[in-house]
Amino acid sequence: MQDSNDVKKFKGTTTVGLVCSDGVVVAADKRATMGYFIANRDVQKVFPIDEHLALTVAGGVGDAQALVRVMQAQVKLYKLENNKKMSVGAAATLLANILHQYKFFPFYVQMLVAGIDGEPRIFNLDPLGGTTEEKFVSTGSGSLTAYGYLENAYEDGMNVKDGLKVAARAVATAMKRDCASGDGIDLVSITKSGVKTLGKSEVKKLLESQAPKKK
Repeated sequence: MQDSNDVKKFKGTTTVGLVCSDGVVVAADKRATMGYFIANRDVQKVFPIDEHLALTVAGGVGDAQALVRVMQAQVKLYKLENNKKMSVGAAATLLANILHQYKFFPFYVQMLVAGIDGEPRIFNLDPLGGTTEEKFVSTGSGSLTAYGYLENAYEDGMNVKDGLKVAARAVATAMKRDCASGDGIDLVSITKSGVKTLGKSEVKKLLESQAPKKK
């Protein structure tokens, strides 16, 4: 994720999303860059939008934060007016429409909409509002490295417990090779019980449990 003073290379970051049998898992690194300068080492890139819904962001900080505020407000307003939660698909469509509306002066972002509303779902959105539904996905400058791990590690139908390990390892792998990703991992699960963010010690424990044994 990049500071708003340098938005031309707007894909600095690594985010990951996985659909699991009992929910979804999303993860992201915590580094914000300004060109080759590390502007911040503790940036939030995973945002709960409701108790069943979250966004991940890669791109310009200001654009991402503005869109998160809009989505939080719209989801809350929808619930008040309709007395029910906005579905994951509806949230993705709403965000896609907002992005498409500004296609001539686009937001410098790439976002994932993830959640559960009867079934777990993840949508990948580009800066112009293009939308694809995914089983596993990665965005940002570290995504190529993350995909290299995910292609082998992700299994259709895996549970959230295993998904947390895979997502954490995918981001950690990308951080080793991508200079725009680093400084920790935000790791979040969304199940029927709600949105849960793992603490630093829990993430560290997950990574250590998978570390190869030294010979």
